[in-house]
Amino acid sequence: MQVVETGRTVIIGAGLGALYAALKLAPHPVVMISPEPLGEGASSAWAQGGVAAAMDPADSPEAHAGDTVSAGAGIVDGAVADQVARAAREHILDLTELGAPFDRTAAGGYVLSREAAHSFARVVRVKGDQAGAEIMKALVAQVRATPSVQVIEGVLATGLEVADGRVTGVTLARACDQGSAPLTLRGSAVLLAGGGSGGLYALTTNPRRIRGQVIGMAARAGAVIADPEFVQFHPTAIASGEDPAPLATEALRGEGAVLINRDGSRFMVAAHPDAELAPRDVVARAVYAQTQAGLAPALDTREALGARILTLFPGVAEACLRAGIDPATQPIPVAAAAHYHMGGIDTDAEGRASLGNLWACGEAASTGLHGANRLASNGLLEALVYARNCALGIAATLAPDTDPAPEVTLTFEKGGQAPDERAVARLRAAMTSHVGVIRTAGGLRRALTEIARLEATFGTSPTFRNMTATATLIAAAALLREESRGAHFREDFPAAAPDARRSRITLTEALALRRKVAEEEIA
Repeated sequence: MQVVETGRTVIIGAGLGALYAALKLAPHPVVMISPEPLGEGASSAWAQGGVAAAMDPADSPEAHAGDTVSAGAGIVDGAVADQVARAAREHILDLTELGAPFDRTAAGGYVLSREAAHSFARVVRVKGDQAGAEIMKALVAQVRATPSVQVIEGVLATGLEVADGRVTGVTLARACDQGSAPLTLRGSAVLLAGGGSGGLYALTTNPRRIRGQVIGMAARAGAVIADPEFVQFHPTAIASGEDPAPLATEALRGEGAVLINRDGSRFMVAAHPDAELAPRDVVARAVYAQTQAGLAPALDTREALGARILTLFPGVAEACLRAGIDPATQPIPVAAAAHYHMGGIDTDAEGRASLGNLWACGEAASTGLHGANRLASNGLLEALVYARNCALGIAATLAPDTDPAPEVTLTFEKGGQAPDERAVARLRAAMTSHVGVIRTAGGLRRALTEIARLEATFGTSPTFRNMTATATLIAAAALLREESRGAHFREDFPAAAPDARRSRITLTEALALRRKVAEEEIA
């Protein structure tokens, strides 16, 4: 295999965490690997709500951390929640300096939205529902203008090179449909910031390429994975038939929008004391139950917002109008869709993975902040905090010499094996049917058996094997967790266990369970 050497830190991904880490590593030389044009194809750009931070004088980092712990259903790392909440204000001010056009009051303060399970309005937003896109636009401009950062687009990471428990390089290929023969890029350090796994499900709000590949390649290299069973389903994906599904931000419910069914009944009032602003897992299960019962759940913004939705939440309005829905006069049909992966590559407070010379941040990582159920708008915040933590940790390992390293030149040869789209569709269908909002032992066992079958038939593609690795980890950990906690709901174990614990698992352990299940299913 062709090998390319560089003195640059290699960052896999081009979302918020990747961009921010590249900026925080300056002037140390960096090369970013992105399958899409910079700023496109990342979940960060699709984030609507904003960044959670205690910016109101009546609010506090302590209250923010407390809400984070409460939402996480018993397994949030309290020290991590405290650290992240305390750092939040600093990062909002930093983003403002970098050009993020946050909504401001006439007095110059930040416009704050309240979202589910927050005790205060503390979500800093941009143009109502454009936070992710606008923050990304500002950071992309900064990265483009930073001499120490090289960006290589149209290239996909497919694996990690490991020697003696230490990551020594990254395997890359062209991201086009034809693919290419792989090559290995060896740099001074490797940071994985390539997103989560929502696209492993047939109904998702994640961009097309976000299908667990980065988590999977780390797992295949031997990295420990934490809490993979905890996949958050957003309760108000717009049920318009699009793939991925557009999102109706939680901020709409913060503004007073309500959930109704085809009979016009508000079903959340009976489901939870906080009704539409209940924790996300509670609302998602209620929406899912309405869908399964054929009651056509919908988000009604007519009384709360009326025509104002067109200007206050332009992204939502555009998605509705694209589907022939006028949200000012019609309820918005919704469904629970895979949205955010609380699990991922297990990291310490610096963002270090269990393998040497490997860091991870953003949705690809599991830091202990989210527990079993992420607090709304903590995702972008965590990406910012841990991107900087990773940058500081990586910088401490680098030589003080910051002379610009030569730019990396990659020349790919023909070859390689792209994933079979029919196999990807079958994998997504199995995950949705058996590893979704509500789970059972029988369904999880069927999922593991189907994943094994698909991998055996279509596993010549390393990208597909990365997908099946992550899918295996999610299903195996879900089968092992015989309780319901946060976003993980077992119909056959509906109560929470008395001993709240995080899970840590390797792919080797998950594959052993998968083999055992498959053998038992065949027998």
